[in-house]
Amino acid sequence: MIKVAIQNLNLFYDTVQALKNISLDIQNNEIFGVIGPANSGKSSLLRAINRLYEIDYARMTGRILLDGEDIFNLPVNDLRRRVGLIFATPVVLPGSVYKNISYGPKLHNTFKKNELDERVSTALHAANLWDEVKDRLWDSASTLSGGQQQRLCIARTLAMDPEVIMMDEPCSGLDPVSTTKIEATMLELKKQYTFILVTNNTKQAARIADRTAFFLSGELIEVDISKTIFTSPRDQRTDDYIRGRFG
Repeated sequence: MIKVAIQNLNLFYDTVQALKNISLDIQNNEIFGVIGPANSGKSSLLRAINRLYEIDYARMTGRILLDGEDIFNLPVNDLRRRVGLIFATPVVLPGSVYKNISYGPKLHNTFKKNELDERVSTALHAANLWDEVKDRLWDSASTLSGGQQQRLCIARTLAMDPEVIMMDEPCSGLDPVSTTKIEATMLELKKQYTFILVTNNTKQAARIADRTAFFLSGELIEVDISKTIFTSPRDQRTDDYIRGRFG
């Protein structure tokens, strides 16, 4: 099943065109990798999918469908609940670990204390963080390590019951152990969610992405199952990038 369908997408920041006629489908319950050098349009793709580009006063043409429905037919707050975005640098809210996760759900619904406790616990378990913070729920989130903060951001997103989780270089500043934990979390959670993973680490995309797209200067050069992209790409530019000849 197609979860996100992108059709003839163009994105402009003033006179600069960041995305050029992009068309691709992202399947339900897959990890979809997006690779490419700087200024290739990777982050702009994520910002287009949940309409975050509107904050930058950018302009978009084309269509993006979520479960077959045009994203512009959805209230933007509902869209961003259903399509979460996790940034390269963890952004924790002021306050405790518990507050970081409970804040979003409390904005959208009224929960009893036991219901909120359950939602926090479930999100932390799903993000593989519960065992590390179960005795620190009321400590400031800023006291967690970088890897723990990034998994807290994942848990905070999960608490909102998303359908798609977009990750923009989620492991760029993390050590190998933290990176491994986040990758394991993604592999486990793809049974329930669709992931779009932007990464400059081609080895990471090769390890965990079901399919991978290569972007260059705002264009989609090719997309295929990851094994094919990383062993026998169709386009010479893809092969050159993967082999480190540029980028």
